[in-house]
Amino acid sequence: MFDRETIGLIGFAILFVLLILRVPVGLAMIMVGVGGNFALSIIAPYLRFEPYLAQFKTLLWGTVANYSLSVVPLFILMGFLASHSRLSRDLFQGFNALVGHFRGGVAMAAIGACAGFGAVCGSSLATASTMGKVALPELDRLRYAPKLATGTLAAGGTLGILIPPSVALVIYAIIVEASIIQMFQAAIIPGLLAVAFFIAVIALLVRLKPELAPETAVMTASEKRQAYLRLIPVVVIFGAIILGLGVGLFTPTPAAAIGATAILLYGLFLRFLNPEAGLSASGIKSSVLDTAVTSGMIYFILFGAEVLKGFFARAGLPAAMATWASESGVDPWILLILLLLMLIVLGCFMDSLAMILVVVPFFWPALVEINGGDYATAATAAYGLGLEDLKIWFGIVALVVVELGLITPPVGLNVFIISAMSRGIRMGEVFAGVMPFFGIEIIRIALLLLLPGLCLFLPHLLAG
Repeated sequence: MFDRETIGLIGFAILFVLLILRVPVGLAMIMVGVGGNFALSIIAPYLRFEPYLAQFKTLLWGTVANYSLSVVPLFILMGFLASHSRLSRDLFQGFNALVGHFRGGVAMAAIGACAGFGAVCGSSLATASTMGKVALPELDRLRYAPKLATGTLAAGGTLGILIPPSVALVIYAIIVEASIIQMFQAAIIPGLLAVAFFIAVIALLVRLKPELAPETAVMTASEKRQAYLRLIPVVVIFGAIILGLGVGLFTPTPAAAIGATAILLYGLFLRFLNPEAGLSASGIKSSVLDTAVTSGMIYFILFGAEVLKGFFARAGLPAAMATWASESGVDPWILLILLLLMLIVLGCFMDSLAMILVVVPFFWPALVEINGGDYATAATAAYGLGLEDLKIWFGIVALVVVELGLITPPVGLNVFIISAMSRGIRMGEVFAGVMPFFGIEIIRIALLLLLPGLCLFLPHLLAG
């Protein structure tokens, strides 16, 4: 006879099998949640199935009718408006004017543009796809080595998930009941560190192997001036949003509304100046429709996560994990590293949002209770951090690891996207190009683990 925890573990395993088989994430969660609760009602009659089903009358509304979640469609709309306004091209050309005169400068400009677009888009996959369309043709035209061009864009795309504002950070903050603003603040230094490290990797590669990049691209003074003029408004809009969130000038939802409105007005202004540029009526329509589809998908995944969480709670898995963690005597750092390794593996075939929704509710209680004792003080004993600091630090580290999973062989999703856009370039060559960035990401993760202050400095500074 199976006990409740065993049923829960079987459900967990079935969930990952369904995900590997490419069953939609939200649907897989609902299937496992409902099926698992039915199995629990058979082995434990006191866990009746009918009352569980009755909660569905209000569960969907209770899941999505959350003010904190109202920021999600606004940030998504902001990203689609920016994409249809071709602001990604303005970002790339502007950064190219700044650093294009260095050897490898166009690849460095692609990293800067990925960071800028990621600040609006909030999705690593969308950042990789959009910037690949913009930067890859230019890198090909200038005869950059294919593995450097594709590796740069695959790695640069990972910046979308971390650099604030980020939808994944919003969802994580809601799950662990952390401050969304503090999560955004904590992501700034690690995000800038990633940009600096990626640019340093490119500079080192082209210094060691000059044949990877051509001689510097020359832009005329007129071309540079025009690129700067197009870059300035974009940087002002994005910078105002990030700065306003960072210093607490406004909360995430108003910030997203202001950002979407500013990009809409700027796109219309560009259209007024040049009918071939800016934001067209069809672009606005596509942005709204794409936002509705994407938001609906995210809300469906959130609903599925609630169904799954209910099954795990009835099966007693989170409590069992917490009990095991507090009584096993396992080193807290071993548990944390095992969890991070699991996230790297899952990142090969799962979306970042799905990973957060599946893994964090399951392991978070164990992470906090690893050293036993009171919930609010155990984290201090285990990691030398208070509970609120642990929420912030772990969230940033987890998202950086999720980024790494997107470029991890053999199934990094960002690599798949860039490879599909690079005709005639083998996927193995893309993976070879991404390996130097993979290595520097390992170093960044180690720094964040050893120096939590990199994540906590700004939240503490601005809170004071």
